[in-house]
Amino acid sequence: MLAGIPWLYTTSTSELAPDEDQGVVLSLTTSAPSATLQQRQFYSQQIYDLVAKRSETKTLFQIDTPTQAIGGWVLKPWDQRSLTTKTLQPDFQALLNTIAGTRSVAFQPSPLPGSNGLPIQFVIGTTGSYNELDRVSRDFMVRALESGQFIFLDTDLKIDRPQTLVAFDRDKAGDLGLKMSDLGGALATLLGGNYLDYFSLDGRSYKVIPQAKQNDRLTADQLLGYYIRASDNSMVPLSTVAHLENRTVPQSRNHFQQINAATISGVAMPTVSMGSALATLKDLAKSLPAGYTIDFGGASRQLEQESGGFVTTFGFAVIIIFLALAALFNSFLDPVVILVSVPMSLAGALIFISLGIGGASLNIYTQVGLLTLMGLVSKHGILMVEVANELRAAGKGVTEAIIEAATIRLRPILMTTAAMVLGVVPLITASGAGAVSRYNMGLVIATGLSIGTLFTLFVVPVAYVLITRPAAARTEPVHA
Repeated sequence: MLAGIPWLYTTSTSELAPDEDQGVVLSLTTSAPSATLQQRQFYSQQIYDLVAKRSETKTLFQIDTPTQAIGGWVLKPWDQRSLTTKTLQPDFQALLNTIAGTRSVAFQPSPLPGSNGLPIQFVIGTTGSYNELDRVSRDFMVRALESGQFIFLDTDLKIDRPQTLVAFDRDKAGDLGLKMSDLGGALATLLGGNYLDYFSLDGRSYKVIPQAKQNDRLTADQLLGYYIRASDNSMVPLSTVAHLENRTVPQSRNHFQQINAATISGVAMPTVSMGSALATLKDLAKSLPAGYTIDFGGASRQLEQESGGFVTTFGFAVIIIFLALAALFNSFLDPVVILVSVPMSLAGALIFISLGIGGASLNIYTQVGLLTLMGLVSKHGILMVEVANELRAAGKGVTEAIIEAATIRLRPILMTTAAMVLGVVPLITASGAGAVSRYNMGLVIATGLSIGTLFTLFVVPVAYVLITRPAAARTEPVHA
């Protein structure tokens, strides 16, 4: 069992925190870069029409931005519906997939504060150009989608925004007596939408907005038909002194850790944990060209930082407990005997996590449960070793002392274990808000403590006989 702990730990499903039923499923919709607000609202209305008629719907909210539309499907309270957000998320995704003209993804909000956006955020960075980064990141994203572990992947580096430049012929403008400031001011007035003043009508104030009609500013080519007043008060079309230049530019140039970066965001398949999804991306990143680095953002970054910190935290906890027990028993051997059952209890808890009983995973809640488990199981060993040392001080042999100590302490150990296990039963059987997190913590404590107690009763006495020194009995008993 000691040898199996690393295998059980690495094969367990790993995630930052289990997805809780928070009563809302979010959506992120991306439309064409040239889509107008009216077009995006048209897509949002289709989402509303599809979701509003569902019996689980309480309300919906939608926020349209220049690049994306963020929405939320707010569900009825838990006691008024039979399906959870984890069950409804694939249904919501299926509805979003029926809307042509957009790319949409459904996801749940982060179960822990401190992160936002999609759960999977994988960052590829380089000091090279954005064009080369775009090629590398899109090739990486295609290979990631081919792995079959992701519902949706997208990158924030998109070199697809059409841009039109108005290029002026300064010589022609000078011949007509036009200054660049005059041309810029005229276009700003026709297109800017700024107001000059207010006027009063029927007791109400209205803005005076000089602007070309909407039908005259639908396309870039219409700009050349605007008339500009020359120095001799004649009206000349803008095409006389200007022409249009079209090009494609990135929607944004993002940086991460002060280098050019592309963040690949997405949602994993329902059966794929965040840890497994990130492991797949890290394996694919090994084939990136030289000069490219990887990093993480959002919840993925929290998972990477927390997963590496747990082993360190657990190691320090073992050292602190060992030193405290060494000072208490005035021995370095007794703490070893006491702590020998701790790995056994960890193995007992990790078996259920590795099997995924009830959707259990290795997350921040189960890690807290494993740390708590170490202290609870250590107490059983303290009870037996303390009495055994007292009996040895009274003149009994090592084997006789530990057998009698185990007999004397059997009832307190079993009572303590039963009280703790029964105490976490409400966590295991919980339902409603926060039930998933409580279940994970309760399962670890109940299974680990039960199996750890079994090993304490049988393994600790044997370890005491094998490890403790066979010297003369101590002259003074030690009290815990």
